[in-house]
Amino acid sequence: MKSWKLFSLFIIAAYIISGIFLLSLAQTKHHISLLGYDDTPLLPGGKWHVHDINRPQPVKVTAGTYSTQARVGLPPSDAEVLFDGKDLSKWRGAKGGPALWTIRDGYMEVAPKTGDIYTREEYGNIQLHVEWATPAPLQPGHEYQGNSGVFLQGAYELQVFESSVTLIYADGEAGAIYGQYPPLVNSSRAAGEWQDFDVVFSPGRFKDGKMEIPPYITAFQNGVLIHNHTAIMGDSMNMVLPVVKDHGQTGPLRLQDHHDLVRYRNIWVRRLKDYDTK
Repeated sequence: MKSWKLFSLFIIAAYIISGIFLLSLAQTKHHISLLGYDDTPLLPGGKWHVHDINRPQPVKVTAGTYSTQARVGLPPSDAEVLFDGKDLSKWRGAKGGPALWTIRDGYMEVAPKTGDIYTREEYGNIQLHVEWATPAPLQPGHEYQGNSGVFLQGAYELQVFESSVTLIYADGEAGAIYGQYPPLVNSSRAAGEWQDFDVVFSPGRFKDGKMEIPPYITAFQNGVLIHNHTAIMGDSMNMVLPVVKDHGQTGPLRLQDHHDLVRYRNIWVRRLKDYDTK
């Protein structure tokens, strides 16, 4: 009887050891390949396995460099440069003619009363980089200084303004989604210094004339988050409620002529794509 118990214990131990060994082999299989697997679980809502060996690698992009006050940085290698300090060939006037703003010393400057300028191309989901500077020195006694704006899809204004010392209503200062949301914080540099906006934008979606998904914006000013996936209410308006319009999935970028000598440089854009889940 005693020998039978020993034999039974031996069999149980063998099963346990073999189970541990097989589990170890299985775990080893899933840790020896850096290229991926084809027998792991499928990710929800998609066609790829966890660590899928067949999933395409991302396109290699060379990162850009940061600008300084004295020198313009480089854009990422996959960016479309909209203004490199040399010409306005990628911009037009409101009626389709040439953009009439002034170019000097690597920047463009608003030519007052020549009108807003628009990109010749249209854009939807984008990452946008814009550098700008308001005039200096400040003019004593002037309430509004350095007024301009960057319009997404030609309709939604991210405000450009001298906001380091000049006060205006909160939803009109630099970095505001004009008439809708103030920036989360005021990260403005002094008048005359170069500043930057880095923006991620997605257009709204409409069905039967009604907005189903609003346009969204995430924005940084001088490296500081000022809008965090914020739903834009509609077209930027002055002293009235935003107007909701269907602008489709693309539209031009627009820079505003508000009669102040605001400068722009180093403008580039990246067209954003969805993940490869479908």
